[in-house]
Amino acid sequence: MSIAEKVASSIGKGLVAGLAGTAAMTVSSTVEARLRHRKPSSAPARATAKALGIKSFEDDIARARFNDLSHWGYGTGWGIMRGLLDAVGLPPGAATLAHGAAVWGSAQVTLPALDIAPPVIFWAPREIAIDAFHHAVYAAATGIAYELLSNAPGARTGISRATR
Repeated sequence: MSIAEKVASSIGKGLVAGLAGTAAMTVSSTVEARLRHRKPSSAPARATAKALGIKSFEDDIARARFNDLSHWGYGTGWGIMRGLLDAVGLPPGAATLAHGAAVWGSAQVTLPALDIAPPVIFWAPREIAIDAFHHAVYAAATGIAYELLSNAPGARTGISRATR
């Protein structure tokens, strides 16, 4: 397999894995929001709208659709990073940890920079733990999905993960 083929394959698997990770994080955050009687997060949509210069939406339905698109697009897109970490040869566990740290770390920098959320140092410890938990769910689910895709029959031509 050429380097270009390996990178392309890793990116494709990463996108699918990122979609699975986003689904897992959606479940964890939805359950948590319902248990705590809070509204779902709109941070991804507010950050995306601000970055794109979108000032308003036609109505609440358009805002909700944009929120869903932003949430799913963001999480799915971050799956590319998980694939690239595999492509450069990081072991699966290290790739999942690095991926999770990159995703959570970027949110901790980007959201305050866009005035979407205060810096984490101003958060209550419980809120930090909850946010870290949801991002850990995302990273773990993305990593598991990536490994399942990598180890599926026909995923590699006779090369097992153990022999790489």
